[in-house]
Amino acid sequence: MSDNFDGNGIFPKGPINKAYAQYFQGTSYLNMLSTEGVTIGNVVFEPGCRNNWHIHHKGGQILLVTGGKGWYQEWNKPARSLKAGDVVNIPPGTKHWHGATKDSWFAHIAVEVPADGASNEWLEPVNDEQYSTLS
Repeated sequence: MSDNFDGNGIFPKGPINKAYAQYFQGTSYLNMLSTEGVTIGNVVFEPGCRNNWHIHHKGGQILLVTGGKGWYQEWNKPARSLKAGDVVNIPPGTKHWHGATKDSWFAHIAVEVPADGASNEWLEPVNDEQYSTLS
């Protein structure tokens, strides 16, 4: 995708993500593609939007980047830049966050890896000072 990505990709952007807004800094959009068997959502982030630190217990998560530019970071590790075509495999129990760069929309398909007793634990927001140093 070009740098002109505006959040509209091969999957519809969906409505503003009100259900999880408390766990995001900025505005995101959520279009659930599947809620049967494997939970799959198209998540779109406006520029500067990112989710809080969080942990997927048991099953983990896979991110399939479909547009824009973003970040993925695991606790105590450097942030990794993301672009369309990147895949991130997040093992269960890994504290992490993901979101858009300051100047680009960002979209990914989030695949929840099924597991008995799987759950998400939402934690603290990403520190503004730390986020502002990413480039």
